[in-house]
This record gives sequence, structure tokens and C-alpha cells, in this order.
Amino acid sequence: MHRGQYYTHLFLILTVMFGVGLLTSCAKKAVVAPETPAVATEQIPEAPSESAATAAGAESEQGIGEAALSGQGAATETYGEEISEARTSAPMLPIYFDFDKYNIRPDMKSRIEQNAKFLLDHPSVRIEIQGNCDERGSNEYNLALGEKRAKAAKAYLINLGVNPDRMETVSFGEEKPLDPGHNEKAWAKNRRDDFVIIR
Repeated sequence: MHRGQYYTHLFLILTVMFGVGLLTSCAKKAVVAPETPAVATEQIPEAPSESAATAAGAESEQGIGEAALSGQGAATETYGEEISEARTSAPMLPIYFDFDKYNIRPDMKSRIEQNAKFLLDHPSVRIEIQGNCDERGSNEYNLALGEKRAKAAKAYLINLGVNPDRMETVSFGEEKPLDPGHNEKAWAKNRRDDFVIIR
């Protein structure tokens, strides 16, 4: 074998070996390549860093607090949008009077005590006590009687512990009858105090 041929032969063998080695390494890379995305996807759902978790926790706590405030807000409760009876704001009840009287009847005391309990349980609520009369008697007399009825209810509520600054009184006399009839049944409905929430 000639020396030149020997080197050529050696060169070819080395080239073939180098090519086979190169193909083998490419094959290994081809096998590794699909695993790389799998590792990447496994890392995506990992738990966030402590600072990120703290920030997310603070955000969720803030959201819960805001929802609690807006949903159940300390003073977001509203009253006075519904009527319980006569023109009185729910859940309070009106009280009724005997003809030409302004004292609180014994059968009305439980009603006014219920109203006092509501007011004591809701210290931000303000009311107007509206005194009313039936149509009998002059306008002036009935306005004065309605005022006495409203003031009697206010005094009773004060005695039960309600702050007088939360209550206003007004007399409508016979001007705002609940029942326009001209009989005892209608008059009995019209002789009353209404308790109206004004906020």
C-alpha cells in the first residue's frame, strides 16, 4: 500500500467515524429535544414565589374585605322604604287613640315598646312622629290634638331610652286621613300616630 493511499484511506475512515459520531450526537439531541418542553410545562404550575404569594394573599384579603363592606356595610341597611301599617315605616307600627284623647292606650303600649326596641337597636335611624285626627272638630283643634298625640308618643319613647334628638314631631290634624269614610270605623283608623323614618 502506498503511503499516500494510506493517508487517504485513514482520512476516509476518520471522516466516516466523525460522521457516525456526529449522527449519533444529533440523534441524542433529537431524543432530548422533546423532553425540554415537558420540563418547561412542568415548571409552569409551580407555586409562585413567597413575595408573589404574599401579594396575591393580600389582594384576596382586600377583595373579601371590600365585599363584606359593600354587602353588609355597617350603615348600608335601609329602612323606611316599606310601610307596615297606615303610613308607618316598617318594621315599626302606628298607635291609635280614643276619641278626643292623646294618652297612650294600654293596648298600644306593646306597639310603642316594639318601636322603641327598633330605634334602640338602630341608633342611626331618625324618625318623624306624625299626629293625626279624625274629621270631627275644627281644623285648629285637630292640629293641636294631633300635636299632643305626637308629643305624647315622643315622651313615651324618651322614657324608654330613645334619644330625643332622633325624633321630630308634626301634626297633620284631620288633613291626611287614611280612610276617607265618615263613620266610626274610618275615624278609628284616622286617630293615630305614624312613625316615619326620615334617616
